[in-house]
Amino acid sequence: MALDSPKLKDVLKDVASGVLQLPDFQREWKWDDERIRALIATVTMDYPLGVVMTLETGGTSPFRARTLKGAEDADGRGPDLLLLDGQQRLTSLFQALHREHPVETVDARNKNLRRWYYIDIAKAVGSPADRDDAVVSVPEERILKSNFARRVVLDLSTTELECAAGYFPLHLVFDIQRMNAWHKAFVKLDEANWDLWSQFEELVLNNVQSFQVPMIKLAASTTMDAVCAVFERVNTGGVPLNVFELLTATYAGNQQHIAETGEYYRLPEEWQRIKTGLASAYPVLGRLEAGLEDGLISSDFLQAVALVRTWERKRDRPGAAVSCKRRDLLELPLADFQRLAPRVEQAFAWVGAFLEQQCIVRASDLPYRTQLVPLAAVRAILGEEAGGPGDDERIAHWYWCGVLGEMYGGSTESRFTRDVEQLIGWIRGEDGVIPDTVAEAAFLSDRLDTLTTRNSAAYKGIYALLVKQGAVDWYFTEAPLNPARLVEHNVEVRQIFPKAWIAKNSSSHAAHASSIVNKTPLSLRASRSMTGAPSSYLKPLILESGMRPEWFDDVITTHLIDPSALHDGDFDRFYENRAKQLLELVRSAMGKRTVFRTAEGW
Repeated sequence: MALDSPKLKDVLKDVASGVLQLPDFQREWKWDDERIRALIATVTMDYPLGVVMTLETGGTSPFRARTLKGAEDADGRGPDLLLLDGQQRLTSLFQALHREHPVETVDARNKNLRRWYYIDIAKAVGSPADRDDAVVSVPEERILKSNFARRVVLDLSTTELECAAGYFPLHLVFDIQRMNAWHKAFVKLDEANWDLWSQFEELVLNNVQSFQVPMIKLAASTTMDAVCAVFERVNTGGVPLNVFELLTATYAGNQQHIAETGEYYRLPEEWQRIKTGLASAYPVLGRLEAGLEDGLISSDFLQAVALVRTWERKRDRPGAAVSCKRRDLLELPLADFQRLAPRVEQAFAWVGAFLEQQCIVRASDLPYRTQLVPLAAVRAILGEEAGGPGDDERIAHWYWCGVLGEMYGGSTESRFTRDVEQLIGWIRGEDGVIPDTVAEAAFLSDRLDTLTTRNSAAYKGIYALLVKQGAVDWYFTEAPLNPARLVEHNVEVRQIFPKAWIAKNSSSHAAHASSIVNKTPLSLRASRSMTGAPSSYLKPLILESGMRPEWFDDVITTHLIDPSALHDGDFDRFYENRAKQLLELVRSAMGKRTVFRTAEGW
């Protein structure tokens, strides 16, 4: 690593020529007009700009590179330096101080603007406190208007008008010949401008022309893992770099692929195809609406691929480790990704079908997204081998232990690797192999009292288990709920005893009114009738169903509820009875391999 301090004018020349470019993982980000003006003012006062970080390429860029915004004329030239940190600052200065084009920016409301930047000479040579106000921007036509564009405030559309107003065009600051021509026009207009220009040159222009940019240069030998780590630590844009973006750039720059196909490998397009296909077939794996994060994300898929690849490596090289850390993803060759991605895609499709069998069909109902990563990896490794007698039960057992034991709520990378190896061994019937996720899972009886929101995986898990074990809706009573009916009838977790009713009727369990014990999956249509005491709202529901009351009681019991406790309005009896039945449901799903805590202890 080396520290350099090149002059700003030389850095901007490197941007224009393509010597300095961006790695393709850098996001496009446009500074607003106000920030650009403040940045320019900082440079004119020779105040610190902040360190810029670059990576030397050694003549061969490890990533696909692209020019900074506005330097597209240099497309096709290989960069000597890649800009890791400082894109927004250098792009803004390059466009404002170096190009013969208006700057493409935005206003405070994110509305697109095209602006020229000027500095008020008289104000700039005054107090430094006035420097921010001295830097101004004007529209593309160089005429500033007010009063809904009916009054011209400032007209800089010609050199003569610029000189008359005393506004120097900042895009000429490094073009000495044109700047001198402007200077001559300015002093020719008024002899008093000689002294004003001398002060302006001393206090402003000299600062800009001699301005130095502190620059850290990382050697070309720096590893991708280190590049990623450094970028995340120093990036001032506020958005951390992820591995997917780094791989996007490295895969796009893969020379073998380019030589074989004549084009870049476009990882984002391939991921979008995979994501769209999976989400279309199984909505639980991802919503298609823009801006929603539910369902699989790119890192999930990459981690599953890395788990499969490192499992193969360990199989062929004893002593190697199964892993999916960032380093493993960054070292994932394009050839291996292309080879394994179809298998992993098929595995995630199998996962989608598995979740549907568990009555988890919407992304918002998914207990743990991360738990799908090792499951998909195991399926990709075993394929049809995992379809033998008892295998489905083992997989479901492992899955529900992970959900109800809330095993995937913290750091997951180490659990990923253990679960992949142990679940494969368990499915294959290897002696003494039981996944840690199964062996360590525990559900304490009093946990039911604290499961109150969808933020908990166990909360969502119990909701799905109630559907899976045959709950029948209280309005659409013709058949038990199933994956299709959950969506068709807008089924959600609904309150059984309303909070308002519980608050008015003192109960030893009143504090647990929001617990999953007092909730159950029901349609929106059924919930509209559920106001007041259960003994009141059950009557219209029974009438609407057309059933005899005792038959409707059978429907209620499909939710593991004692109907008589509802009819009697006895919340305490209802709560205690249902808690016992839910605990038995949990125990069954987890294979009864857990410890339950009661009022007496363990």
